[in-house]
Amino acid sequence: MKTLLNIAVALCLFSSTIAQNNTAYWQQHVDYTMSIDVDEKNNQYSGKQTLVYTNNSPDVLQKVFYHLYFNAFQPGSEMDVRSLTIEDPDRRVGDRISKLSPSEIGYIKPKKLTQDGKKVDYQVVGTVLEVTLREPIQPGAKTTFKMSWDAQIPLQIRRSGRDNAEGVRFSMTQWYPKMAEYDFQGWHADPYIGREFHSPWGDFNVTINIDKKYTVAGTGYNKTNIMGDNPYKSVELIKKGKKSWNFIAPNVHDFTWAADPDYLHQQLLTDDGTTLNFYFKNNPEILENWTNLQPKTAEILRYFNENIGAYPYKQYSVIQGGDGGMEYAMCTLITGNRTFGSLVGVTAHELAHTWFQFLMATNEGKHEWMDEGFTSYISDKATNQVNQEFVENPHTGSYRGYTFLANSGKEEPQTTHADRYASNRAYGITAYSKGAVFFAQLGYVIGKQNLEKTLKKYFTDWSFKHPTPNDFIRVAEKVSGIELD
Repeated sequence: MKTLLNIAVALCLFSSTIAQNNTAYWQQHVDYTMSIDVDEKNNQYSGKQTLVYTNNSPDVLQKVFYHLYFNAFQPGSEMDVRSLTIEDPDRRVGDRISKLSPSEIGYIKPKKLTQDGKKVDYQVVGTVLEVTLREPIQPGAKTTFKMSWDAQIPLQIRRSGRDNAEGVRFSMTQWYPKMAEYDFQGWHADPYIGREFHSPWGDFNVTINIDKKYTVAGTGYNKTNIMGDNPYKSVELIKKGKKSWNFIAPNVHDFTWAADPDYLHQQLLTDDGTTLNFYFKNNPEILENWTNLQPKTAEILRYFNENIGAYPYKQYSVIQGGDGGMEYAMCTLITGNRTFGSLVGVTAHELAHTWFQFLMATNEGKHEWMDEGFTSYISDKATNQVNQEFVENPHTGSYRGYTFLANSGKEEPQTTHADRYASNRAYGITAYSKGAVFFAQLGYVIGKQNLEKTLKKYFTDWSFKHPTPNDFIRVAEKVSGIELD
């Protein structure tokens, strides 16, 4: 009997091991074709979307989920409640959502949704759209969703919206119905409560119809300029006084744009052939800083190319907008009324995010320290060199931050979901400072040269994918030959 029990236990352990390692890496794929018509006077727009979804998983999908991020900017939303009840609310949010009027709230309202030409049932729950499929999506199969929707652009509160503090008219981030990520852990249809995003890779073709006085910047390649002024013009658009802007973005997992009638657009071609675009308000007070920023950005890009891996796209845009600094595909939105040092610092940090989260696309909600921490580590090194500061340890600020948290009695596990920390301070220090300290300390364990090799190998193995903490650890183990459990 004892022998049979031992055999049973052994078989259970063996089957458990197999169950955790029975699938080769895979990731889903989405292709978006979208067109929107913007009513800038009423801060609203209507949209049409065709989404081709490829199920590369071994699973049969009975449902899909979309994110409707703009719905967070309504009184009573989970983002609103969190900001009203957390001990240290983000000052940019505070109680502002609770005070939004009907014309100031944000929303995305689906009007019609079909799967392969047939209507499907769906339900909106806060910032998530749950879709029950007419036909399950089989492994390896494709299906086409078509959706039309109406939306209202919220007053700028957090990242996205209209009329930010510096007068930028539209900062359009997380503005479209976005397919949620499905991976080896299942669906990641998290509500939009505070921060961070996770979505599948794909190709985007986006057309934005907006008043002709606006200049539009964003993700992808601006085919409007390449193909001549307003190549998609129609009699109807001309009557409305509008212009069509068309952007093509290959192999990205998000699409962002911004628009303002007073944008200046300047360009700089780097040594490696990347076109750097700079869009900022026509304000004499910031012109000198934004002009001087351009060669610095080229130096920072060169540093990341040499120390992580080559930037794979042909353009990158630094755009004035948003509420601070936030990374997006092939661009960043940053506030522009800053000192020159601050402008260089925020640009370095957001540009570094191109590698950490936009090329090595971790799940920011679950592993925010791999995103913000790794970015903080490498951007501190970049600015130290580009600004010729030559500080012996450019990570001292991260060490100070983490030491403070460790001694505060409020440190939480690094596996805490980004939206579930008890305080914003605990999240911020864990994600940025503790994440950077992790990377710096790894250098003491495996050696500086092995750390540099690990970083480049990590990029080679995991760019355009969705790495987990274990994937990074395994790269470091293979490079160094050291067991890092």
